[in-house]
Amino acid sequence: MEMNRDKLCPGKADVSSDSAYHCSTCHDDEEWSNTSRGRAKSRSLSASPALGSTKEFRRTRSLHGPCPVTTFGPKACMLQNPKTIMHIQDPASQRLTWNKPPKSVLVIKKIRDASLLQPFKELCVYLTEENNMIVYVEKKVLEDPAIANDDNFGPVKKKFCTFREDYDDISNQIDFIICLGGDGTLLYASSLFQGSVPPVMAFHLGSLGFLTPFNFENFQSQVTQVIEGNAALVLRSRLKVKVVKEHREKTTVQNGIEENGVVSANIEKEVGKQIMQYQVLNEVVVDRGPSSYLSNVDVFLNGHLITTVQGDGVIVSTPTGSTAYAAAAGASMIHPNVPAIMITPICPHSLSFRPIVVPAGVELKIMLSPDARNTAWVSFDGRKRQEICHGDSISITTSCYPLPSICFRDPVSDWFESLAECLHWNVRKKQNNFAVEEEEF
Repeated sequence: MEMNRDKLCPGKADVSSDSAYHCSTCHDDEEWSNTSRGRAKSRSLSASPALGSTKEFRRTRSLHGPCPVTTFGPKACMLQNPKTIMHIQDPASQRLTWNKPPKSVLVIKKIRDASLLQPFKELCVYLTEENNMIVYVEKKVLEDPAIANDDNFGPVKKKFCTFREDYDDISNQIDFIICLGGDGTLLYASSLFQGSVPPVMAFHLGSLGFLTPFNFENFQSQVTQVIEGNAALVLRSRLKVKVVKEHREKTTVQNGIEENGVVSANIEKEVGKQIMQYQVLNEVVVDRGPSSYLSNVDVFLNGHLITTVQGDGVIVSTPTGSTAYAAAAGASMIHPNVPAIMITPICPHSLSFRPIVVPAGVELKIMLSPDARNTAWVSFDGRKRQEICHGDSISITTSCYPLPSICFRDPVSDWFESLAECLHWNVRKKQNNFAVEEEEF
């Protein structure tokens, strides 16, 4: 994915900007082998090779699709599209580096969790006093009595920069993010940045922790590795969502008579449209809300009606969100490096409505069917829930601003470890082998 970033550039240490999208078909094989080396031999963040040591990398074949520049036979080739928002890249080549040393960090702490107070204080002391960094903290975090009344923490607290959600824009002031909590802290971090997102380091201090690969015990060495720019990245694609609502103004009619004396019921006057945009990391959920009727929504793909959902609703998710609500609704789980959008029905009144995966570049639009009996409700990563009426529309496509999540080992190992540890994927008692009978002599 292409992003405008001032201080974050994944993969510069491993592959050059030109060679990152070469393929052996379009370019000389010998030139390709000398410019890219792929996955590091070392599996842990702390033992990763130095950024300048390209000999430590070996080429892998774990590409997820065609090279953006591809030839077909002696004369045919792929037309290059300047509007391309996603390039297919070897996951092992996505590594963090800094154009300038990071100076500011946003620390996101799970609210109303007393067990996180001590880790939060230790981390902030380490960042401010030992690394001389500017720490940003949400204002409501410091309103916790356990923090506000701690006199020993007072000198550190005075160095903080505070902000309020939906009031202060900090998007251009943060170099990287540290999350303390569960998966919800990562989703919250994503919601704070509607454009380019700084790299995120997430510590597992919550309930599930599928998206939080780091343990807090050795946080000093792990944070130091990130500050030095020696870590693997996984680019978690997000959804760019635009909600267009028909703005209606109700006119109050007294005694059923308007000012001109004409008898009339309450009327709605359309005075324009209300447009809202969101960046979504997990999923967009459209459901029937409090109504007892089936939801009845039309799903369009690139302007063409592909289906009408009759059921409890529909989930449009990213690969990251495929292990969340979509997995509970029966969808497949997709690795975050796969460029795709998943469409999953919620309890469809149909025996043949299976979840489907569509390419990341398409544009989906969801609207109430003309004959729908009731309205629908939509939420974005479980937040900003609102009602969708007739004439309203929800447009969804892949955002060009992914969330760069820092890996503990590498994108593939971290994902399968989370499947095993958090979701207990394919856990089953093993089948016994046949007993070997002793031969009778």
